[in-house]
Amino acid sequence: MAEGEKKRAGSKKTGNNKTGTKTAGPSTPPSTRKTKTKAKTKTKTKTKRATTSRDKLAARLDKLADGKLNSEQLRAKVLECLRVFLDKGRGQVRDQFRDGTSATEVMAAYCSLIDQLVGQIFDFIGAKVYPRPNPTTGELVSIVAVGGYGRGELAPHSDIDLLFLLPYKKTPHTEQVIEYMLYLLWDLGLKVGHATRSINDCIRLAKSDVTISTSMLEARRVCGDADQFTQLRQRFTRQVMAGTEIKFVEAKLTERDERHRRMGGSRYVLEPNVKEGKGGLRDLHTLFWIAKYVYRVNKVSEMVELGVLSAKEADRFAKARNFLSTVRCHLHLLTDRAEDRLTFNMQGEVGHLMGYTDHAGAIAVERFMKHYFLYAKEVGDLTRIFCAAIEAQHRRKSRRFLPRLGLRQRTVEGFEVEGDRVTVTDAEAFTEDPVKLISLFLVAHRNKLDIHPQALRLITRNLRLIDDDLRNDADANRAFMDLLTAKDDPEFMLRRMNEAGVFGRFIPEFGRVVAQMQHDMYHVYTVDEHTLFALGILHRIECGELEEELPLSTEIIPKIQSRPGLYLALLLHDIGKGRGGNHSEIGAEIALRLGPRLGLSDEETETASWLVRMHLAMSNMAFKRDIGDPQTVRDFVEIVQSPERLRLLVLLTVADIRAVGPKVWNGWKAALLRDLYYFAEDMMSGGLMAEGRDQRVAAAKDALRGELSDWRPEDLNAHITRGYPSYWLSFDTAIHAHHARLIHRAEKAEAPLTIDFRVDDYRSVTDVTVYVADQAGLFSLIAGAIAVAGGNILDAKIFTLANGMVLDSFSIQDAQGASFLGTEHLEKLRRAIENALAGQLRLGQEIAERQDAPASAQVFTVTPRVLIDNDASASHSVIEVKGADRPGFLYDITRALTELNLQISSAKISTFGVSVIDVFYVKDLFGLKITHEDKLAQITKVLTAALKGADAGPAADTKTVAKSNGRIAIAE
Repeated sequence: MAEGEKKRAGSKKTGNNKTGTKTAGPSTPPSTRKTKTKAKTKTKTKTKRATTSRDKLAARLDKLADGKLNSEQLRAKVLECLRVFLDKGRGQVRDQFRDGTSATEVMAAYCSLIDQLVGQIFDFIGAKVYPRPNPTTGELVSIVAVGGYGRGELAPHSDIDLLFLLPYKKTPHTEQVIEYMLYLLWDLGLKVGHATRSINDCIRLAKSDVTISTSMLEARRVCGDADQFTQLRQRFTRQVMAGTEIKFVEAKLTERDERHRRMGGSRYVLEPNVKEGKGGLRDLHTLFWIAKYVYRVNKVSEMVELGVLSAKEADRFAKARNFLSTVRCHLHLLTDRAEDRLTFNMQGEVGHLMGYTDHAGAIAVERFMKHYFLYAKEVGDLTRIFCAAIEAQHRRKSRRFLPRLGLRQRTVEGFEVEGDRVTVTDAEAFTEDPVKLISLFLVAHRNKLDIHPQALRLITRNLRLIDDDLRNDADANRAFMDLLTAKDDPEFMLRRMNEAGVFGRFIPEFGRVVAQMQHDMYHVYTVDEHTLFALGILHRIECGELEEELPLSTEIIPKIQSRPGLYLALLLHDIGKGRGGNHSEIGAEIALRLGPRLGLSDEETETASWLVRMHLAMSNMAFKRDIGDPQTVRDFVEIVQSPERLRLLVLLTVADIRAVGPKVWNGWKAALLRDLYYFAEDMMSGGLMAEGRDQRVAAAKDALRGELSDWRPEDLNAHITRGYPSYWLSFDTAIHAHHARLIHRAEKAEAPLTIDFRVDDYRSVTDVTVYVADQAGLFSLIAGAIAVAGGNILDAKIFTLANGMVLDSFSIQDAQGASFLGTEHLEKLRRAIENALAGQLRLGQEIAERQDAPASAQVFTVTPRVLIDNDASASHSVIEVKGADRPGFLYDITRALTELNLQISSAKISTFGVSVIDVFYVKDLFGLKITHEDKLAQITKVLTAALKGADAGPAADTKTVAKSNGRIAIAE
């Protein structure tokens, strides 16, 4: 059943809500549309019932006050009556919301409920608790709602902000009234923010504090003396607002920018804050505050009458406010608190309540979050439109907001320039020449100019002109490619193009991934945002800005010959996401279609398509395979085939990973990619990697002899004979020499166990080397000890030497992805390994007691997978396991491998958000590959059980195993 046609509990049917390629504005989700007449009638009936309830409450309170209760008894009884009234009213409003009433109406209903509560308390205090039949002027109090409460938008658990307005200073009577009232409200469990001020205080503070000025802007009298509130409004308008409009605008936009910075600086974050985040409700509030201050309006409809917004733009404002408010109300009701952060564990529930369902290629929660981000983008669009209107109607110079007014206008490449911004003054400019919708961004970039908000507003109103004719226009496509491949970083202008809706219209395939999120903890940004970040990183590499961080990429980028193909490939590498199927294959097909349209040659188009298809190949090889194994390098070389494609793939891979998120890229990944690049380049050129195994082993031994020239020949020869060929092929000369000295010291001291730590800044890891006599399950014991000590294993190599000793090498980082540094940490790790090998550490229990995964991580389901590949290595079976990350994951898997009597030679560990992919190079007890089908099936069964944290179970539970070309895959 299509989304919107399916009822949620008790709600009315809603219209269809399919996601298309449009990016100018989001389609309206079911729960934000207007409800039918019947639902509205229901709301009115319940409002009347609430009023009747207030009358009954007043009668009950009067009856209590006329009884023979002392003050404490009276207060307790009053509190009980008030609580019943509040709970009943809240329940009614909650039911209205669940029955389909819009969030805007629901928040107004909450305000009405609190108004009645506050008014009744105030009346009761004045009549029964502290009566003043003839109060003096100084004893008058006006109860004023401010903040969201004053605005008439009160979410279920929002704070209730009150201003106790006095003519002068507090008197004993007013202090008693305010105190009694506040304590009743607090005892009811309400979060009340309050201030007690005179009118003069309010005016004085509003002049110096923009926050107080804003609260005055939305002040609304709830009860109490009306005259002094009227006096406050008149004085505020006359003494505070008059002549300070531009100053207020500047202050509110500065305040907004600072808030955005605190909340992460992007509207596309994993767990957005619906209220305070960029593109959230607070941004809409800011626009309305500015409108109220500058234009003295009280409704959005009045902004239409003044020409500030068009009717369509006002409708977009209302839809965005209602959608975001709906999300916020759901969050408050689901969590039973003032929760404004849309966390992972809430996203699915809120999406379900708002009527989202799975569609082909996209799950319900991703469709919901896509709509959320589209509305967040819509808020940004409205901000620009509104700013343009203010600039157009208020030709006044301003330090921040209007810095360019009054400056001499000029023309550049057919566009007007006002100050340092490109603009369009002719409303028909785009209609007469639609190509300008594309070329405007190129012109602005070439001339290092920004784009005037008025031009952006005009673009938004003319997006319909971007049709197939414009998409096939040679000039338009040339302008787009010139911007995409501009030498100086065009990321800012490409982002402007995307925010204006032009990017997604001109490249409809890109429009489909605008605001497309991936519901995991690995990808930090939406697909379009990630792509723009990646393009920016590639340009920064080309400009030499990242030479220190990315020396290899900076070195090779001047050598590439297929520059347009590389930039197009990076633009399209994730374009196939959200459609179902293999996104790399889908993107490759799109590249073949789009390349010629954008003016690329057949060769460049083919290169771009190949890069998109293979954009994960290098990271998969580097992070999941032993790149010291010549078979791995041969397989990779067979994929890339040429040095040019190798260079292109390096650049695309680096930019892609760097743009995933701020903590994803690290020195370890950089080192693996560099090593794979050099190995592949070496093999292509017929270097050492291409030579036979015996020659490379001999070369490694000769290099060590040169490094240890100060050793006695007999000692050196004794050491060299201990290592088997696999050892000599796994490390460089510096590591071989380090190991040799370590073993020499251990034997000289007759130490049964030697543990060595070596920080490798090049790879951002600490190498842990353990030299000890062999014993069963050694790898598993060490892995468990490292987990207990708080380390994360990234890579491991295990060698049994000819003298019966074992040399195990682990590359580890801490939980933050940095080298495992600090004497205290290293000593803790040393003790953990010693105790584990001595049998003095209960690893299973210790690991189980470690902190559980965060609640957000528990939302995601990771399907266990076991894959056994007998083609990836000439000498080993390669086992790849995928499962949900948890403390002791590696310990559980390696213990299972030990119980299966498998010898682990090396391991590669990769974490992607909540998923772990571990790869093990193993042999059987006889040092051979595992080829027997029964044994392979047993391995799969046992490891699958370990991934689930369960026993293997009866043999009947074994899944069917499919074998093809030496590869066995199980996916559940």
